[in-house]
Amino acid sequence: MVALTDKTQNRLTMQTAEIAPETTAIRSLDWDRDRFDIEFGLQNGTTYNSFLIQGEHTALVDTSHEKFRQLYLSTLKDLINPAEIDYIIISHTEPDHSGLVKDILQLAPEATVVGSKVALQFLEDMVHQPFKRQIVKNGDRLDLGNGHEIEFVSAPNLHWPDTMFSYDRKTQILYTCDAFGLHYCDEYTLDEDLGAIEADFRYYYDCLMAPNARSVLSALKRMGELGEITTIATGHGPLLYHNVAELTGRYRTWSQTKAKAETTAALFYVSDYGYSDRLAQSIAQGIQKTGVAIEMVDLRAAEPQEVQELVSRCAGVVIGMPPASGSAAAQTTISTVLAAAKGKQAVGMFESGGGDDEPIDPILLKFVELGLTEAFPAIRIKQTPNETIYKLCEEAGTDLGQWLTRDRNIKQIKALDADLQKALGRISGGLYIITAKKGDVASAMLASWVSQASFQPLGLTIAVAKDRAIESLMQVGDRFVLNVLEEGNYQGLMKHFLKRFPPGADRFAGVKNQLAENGSPILADALAYMECEVASRMECSDHWIVYSTVHAGRVSKPEALTAVHHRKVGNYY
Repeated sequence: MVALTDKTQNRLTMQTAEIAPETTAIRSLDWDRDRFDIEFGLQNGTTYNSFLIQGEHTALVDTSHEKFRQLYLSTLKDLINPAEIDYIIISHTEPDHSGLVKDILQLAPEATVVGSKVALQFLEDMVHQPFKRQIVKNGDRLDLGNGHEIEFVSAPNLHWPDTMFSYDRKTQILYTCDAFGLHYCDEYTLDEDLGAIEADFRYYYDCLMAPNARSVLSALKRMGELGEITTIATGHGPLLYHNVAELTGRYRTWSQTKAKAETTAALFYVSDYGYSDRLAQSIAQGIQKTGVAIEMVDLRAAEPQEVQELVSRCAGVVIGMPPASGSAAAQTTISTVLAAAKGKQAVGMFESGGGDDEPIDPILLKFVELGLTEAFPAIRIKQTPNETIYKLCEEAGTDLGQWLTRDRNIKQIKALDADLQKALGRISGGLYIITAKKGDVASAMLASWVSQASFQPLGLTIAVAKDRAIESLMQVGDRFVLNVLEEGNYQGLMKHFLKRFPPGADRFAGVKNQLAENGSPILADALAYMECEVASRMECSDHWIVYSTVHAGRVSKPEALTAVHHRKVGNYY
């Protein structure tokens, strides 16, 4: 039985659903949210999922975002007297899941908070009041009575260092918080329509889980030891019930591919200080675009031996500086990183924007003296990060990844048979500039792998390399302009957009343009333009094939021809 409140003007609603005996999902539906942590664009809103298990003892698994305070607490009170809650199980402490823990503790002061050691340490800084606690480790169990025995599964770095899964042996439900979730808001509690959600499921994985592919595989291995899992109760989006095997299988396949990457980089940050976690996630996104595996580590929760082993096998290291008044553990980890670092590695550094960051320069100088190469200029943030800052971080990560893979890419280019290179080079294409703008972030790319793909609706495909900056602005639902270059009058634009831009640089400086109706730039010197919207994407090794519908267009010189590009070889641009 599902009860759904009427949609309110601000489009924040609550949904409750009985998903198993004595088990209720409490879902906070955020219909119109179009950004998550700013850099994560959303097309279909999101949800924040919480769960109530009522055996002989009552447990609440996670809470909700503080924006739902009144709606959530009112809904909870309709289900149960909050004072009867015996346990509050914390999957992890990111505010979108634990934002109302303090409120619940005020209503249920005798409740015991259950979570990993790291989670309970983080929670102390969030609630600022004493509370009963129970630290659990992998394999520990909590008996709620009536057959509801909860087994805990350690799943660090998915996607915070404190993450813990919870498995109810009676209902065979696994509560996973961020893992296996997606930002998708509709009235269905379960994954009724795989086709509707799979693009968002993949995008969510790429943004949040791919940087920790090895941790995903470790969690999947531990999940396999639990027995049958009928439902995965995620923290965002619909719960997985109809497609559990299919979607966990996709996680396994994607993560195995990431984990097999020839090159690895380590990224150290402080998860709950300033904006460190969000900045780190953006840098990680940029790194993984290049095919480099990335392992993210919280400076305060790292074991010295693990840090030493990780740094010794990594080709690159990125550090988000902790607060100067921070924990001794973070300082110790940085010292361990310095001791394990060696020449020929790449290094990148950023400030977290918390206002009390350790200075970058002394540490960076030590890395350089050890022989490491600074892969991107240090990112120094003194104000609240915006879309532009997050995009700069992503591009900085891509620069580091490209530096790490340069020798491998050259080797692959040389490995292809010369006759095949020449044959591939005979596939000609036009010359185009793709331009896109989302919020305050704009980007552009020279393209030649463009082809019309359909009549009804009018559609075209573009092959976009995964490590291109514009790729993040060409997700399903995003809009862009395809500018067609003119034969005999393209050299200036081609030269401008072929050059390598530093992270965060304005691609349109000195280029005449105006905004199309869809908000993306139209180049004044283009022969023609078309306004497009991304309808679907298909992954093809090192490129995405982006299929887009065309909604408007214009030719400035009807008698002119499109510039054509002929390559000598076909295995690089």
